[in-house]
Amino acid sequence: MHTMYIDKPMKGHGLMQAIARVNRVFKDKPGGLIVDYIGIAQNLKNALIEYSDSDRDNTGIDEEETIEALQKCYEIVKDMYHGFDYSLGMSGSPQERLQTLAGAMEWMLDWIQQEAEKAKTETQKKTVRRRYNDAVVALTRAYALASASDYAKEVRDEVGFFQAVKAALAKSTASDTEKSSEDIEAGIQQILSRAVVSTEIIDILAASGIKSPDISILSDDFLAELKNMERKNLALESLRKLLNGEIKSASRTNVVQSRAFSERLEDAIRRYHNNALTTAEVLEELIRIAKDIKAARQRGEEDGLTPDEIAFYDALAENESALDVMGDDQLKVIAHELMNSVKSNISVDWQKRDSARAKIRVLVKRILKKYGYPPDLQNDAIRTVIEQAEIWSAEWVANK
Repeated sequence: MHTMYIDKPMKGHGLMQAIARVNRVFKDKPGGLIVDYIGIAQNLKNALIEYSDSDRDNTGIDEEETIEALQKCYEIVKDMYHGFDYSLGMSGSPQERLQTLAGAMEWMLDWIQQEAEKAKTETQKKTVRRRYNDAVVALTRAYALASASDYAKEVRDEVGFFQAVKAALAKSTASDTEKSSEDIEAGIQQILSRAVVSTEIIDILAASGIKSPDISILSDDFLAELKNMERKNLALESLRKLLNGEIKSASRTNVVQSRAFSERLEDAIRRYHNNALTTAEVLEELIRIAKDIKAARQRGEEDGLTPDEIAFYDALAENESALDVMGDDQLKVIAHELMNSVKSNISVDWQKRDSARAKIRVLVKRILKKYGYPPDLQNDAIRTVIEQAEIWSAEWVANK
């Protein structure tokens, strides 16, 4: 619980218990906020008589201190935008506000990259990359404490804009494992009185000049537009987010492809963060990954294989030496038989029963041995085939 609104008399143990509930700390939450409509300060002091002197003396928060803290946090965030005019983000038309938001994202991404280049250690780089996020979080807390003051009302819209940029950056840059959905959705608080039209990534791209009606990363037109965007940092982070989505989607059908593309994406971003690649160079690399994903999806159509057969083929060909020894055509034959045999022997609860899993392992090993798959590579192939079977099994069982 973050905020409690009190509109009825409370006293004694009941009052203390209510305040204790809202004041519990949790992760980034240092305490709670009590909004008092009827005046319970004296009742609180009376309830605190049974507590220590320090508890009684520290009842409530001095307003001047909260305003001072808000001013400090506000100046820290505002200084990060020195040289960038974000006024239209609060007072402009809906389209102007959206364009200003996109510009602010590009500005902040560029600022973060420049500051990260100055850092000497990986720990320092990580700290720099979280600096804006942490500064806005601190500003939000300070605003909540001083929200009733005249100063808070003066900076209200700017605080809301800073939060909107933070939330939009979280949506466009975070991978699926970096942030929880709660953390992302908490980006724009109720204090934002005139919200921007949208912080969705597709809208941001449109504001940045992307005109293609097909937002799919498999569209050559879309990739060409991304490459020519003026806001390279925003293009990079947007494409990275889209690629993460495509790779996650691929993981539901082809474990080998998903793993390979995920490693390539992580390697490219790691080199970018280590300043081994410029923004333009890493954007080129991500575009190549997107095109390779498109080519991988078209392989089955060209080779006459179904998606599940392609997945089993990749499980067999993951080790290049097996492909060299057996050849492409032979692996296709094995993949076809593996898919049919495993599919026909899959039961609803096979993943939970050791005997059923052992049966599938024996079946796979027998087929590999039948076609002369290299013995020293069989264990890895069996492991990957079983992993792939787990992905397809739900659909197979449902269609039986």
